[in-house]
Amino acid sequence: MSQTAEKIEIDTKKALRNALGHFATGVTIVTANTPEGPVGITVNSFSSVSLDPALTLWSIDRKGNRYDTFANAKHYAIHILSAEQKELAFAIAKDMRNFGDSKIHLSEAGVPIIEGCIAVFECSQTARYPGGDHDIILGEIQAYETFAGSALGFYKGQAQVFDLSS
Repeated sequence: MSQTAEKIEIDTKKALRNALGHFATGVTIVTANTPEGPVGITVNSFSSVSLDPALTLWSIDRKGNRYDTFANAKHYAIHILSAEQKELAFAIAKDMRNFGDSKIHLSEAGVPIIEGCIAVFECSQTARYPGGDHDIILGEIQAYETFAGSALGFYKGQAQVFDLSS
């Protein structure tokens, strides 16, 4: 059985972004603590790297207004969002301090933890690499927790619920 492939021309960044949107991704919020309090950034570039040592990565736009805060954060947490946290994902995407009604506490290491996520990974930054217009941030997992629930994801630019409970 053959499939007919439609060639997608890379004529604009928007067209490329739309094409990349065909890959379903999870939605995370990375949090860090600052002298002014907790901050967050909505990220879908999260990935596991290694089990030994336990490493993850995510990337951040060098031109973004949150770059300095997160590129220089030595400790941070990556939160895999639950299906119920769609509004939080969009709120943090617009304003790094808008956690809405979400309950947040500081971990023993002083990292902001958002309650209600399906997984949380506390990390220490081990390296930062240039990758085009982004930096790739590599972190070693220091602690983690998982919880029951359905995951929030994105597919073709739209929020989706990934219910894998059945």
